[in-house]
Amino acid sequence: MALVFLIVFIVNILLIFSMTFLERKRPETIISWLVLFTYLPIIGFLIYILIGSGLSIKNRNMLKRKIHFEKHYSKFVQADVREDGSLTRAQKEIVSYNLNATDNPVFFGNDVKVFTNGPDKLKALLEDIEKAKKSINMEYYIFDDDETGKIVMEALCKKAREGVKVKLIYDSVGSLRAKRMFFRKLVKAGGEVEEFFPPLFHIRLINFKMNYRNHRKIAVIDGKIGYTGGINIRNDHMGKKKRLSPWRDTHVRIVGSAVYGLQNVFFKDWFFCKKQECDSSFLVSEGYFPKIKKIGEIAAQVITSGPETKEQYIKEAFIKMMSLAKKSIIIESPYFIPDDIFMSAVKRAVLSGVKVKVIIPKKPDKKIVYLATLSYARELVEMGAEVYMYRGFIHSKMLVIDDTAVSIGTCNTDNRSFALNFEVTTIFLNQQFVNYCAGICEGDLAFSSKTDLEYFKKKPLFNRFGQVIFRMFSPLL
Repeated sequence: MALVFLIVFIVNILLIFSMTFLERKRPETIISWLVLFTYLPIIGFLIYILIGSGLSIKNRNMLKRKIHFEKHYSKFVQADVREDGSLTRAQKEIVSYNLNATDNPVFFGNDVKVFTNGPDKLKALLEDIEKAKKSINMEYYIFDDDETGKIVMEALCKKAREGVKVKLIYDSVGSLRAKRMFFRKLVKAGGEVEEFFPPLFHIRLINFKMNYRNHRKIAVIDGKIGYTGGINIRNDHMGKKKRLSPWRDTHVRIVGSAVYGLQNVFFKDWFFCKKQECDSSFLVSEGYFPKIKKIGEIAAQVITSGPETKEQYIKEAFIKMMSLAKKSIIIESPYFIPDDIFMSAVKRAVLSGVKVKVIIPKKPDKKIVYLATLSYARELVEMGAEVYMYRGFIHSKMLVIDDTAVSIGTCNTDNRSFALNFEVTTIFLNQQFVNYCAGICEGDLAFSSKTDLEYFKKKPLFNRFGQVIFRMFSPLL
């Protein structure tokens, strides 16, 4: 027995060494793993091997090639993007920061429609799929083999049989419940399908990269119409799960040059899955980046983040936005488990006199994650922010700053989305549109109950104990 513990101890020390010097994980993440190794040495080791180990050298090299494609793409789009002079000083600061950090330009002249529930988004998406003439590119974290998934799959197969180029990426972990036979329908119809980070030997439960999930939701029709936001292709996202009803989400339909940004994200992931290299000139010649005239008045900047870079670009963009707020910040997220840097940014905003409102669900879908969320929610209240609990499940990922900017995308306000998942968000810069989104948030606030410290103090002892315990593992959740 003593020998077993000695071996486990040596292995754990080697894992800590690997995390510190080879994988260069963040200190808070290393500490969380160290706690797990200490109290659950063998189980902790198995969990780490399954979900905690970093990306392989092969995957990192492939992701570097993905960044190489980004550079080719940037040269192409920047030749077509022209500033129209409509941005305020604060908006220009946001754009400049993100451009310098990520090399992603701002796109002017877009028309944007917001969906606040799944059925409305699904109806519009199906209509656009039906009208597609040349191409349909879709990338979803969850594409389930249920009623909703079958409807979308049949629509895609129909267009593929008509000769439209249809490409689909689904995440291996998010779409775990959908069998591969379901996706082969599209291949048989003439479409193409790729699984993001497929498991070892194609056995779904043996996936050593399951910690790195492609959480993006993107659809691009004919290179001219783009969809992104929080709504996946699954029944519960259509509000069909009574336990989480009413389900509130946010998704957008973009018409205009900002679709270039979404198309770029899709093809970076597509060629990564295909293990191929490609530059933008080929995609332009194939009609995936058509010339787009000015459609509306909204400027937009598409930002991505993922484990391929050390920088957490979306989190940093959020912090930059909050630093420019003068009056109000509204955050909507189903999970609120940020790091100390993000919490410090919120605290600075509160101390500067900015009214900060955070909306989280009252009905949790993941109890462990929710306990950690409650711990941070209490800290928000203690620092002077306002926390509201939506009387249902709110899956919306939205950040509204004054009448300056609004971010709508796939990124939750938690460490997983900031550091581990492949995410995408679009920052919209137009006063009228930002005010419209703020109005949506006001409606959510009216359907929510405001919390105070008494709410947290009255929680049962086991609940408060759970908050403390699971907060310790927040970098891993």
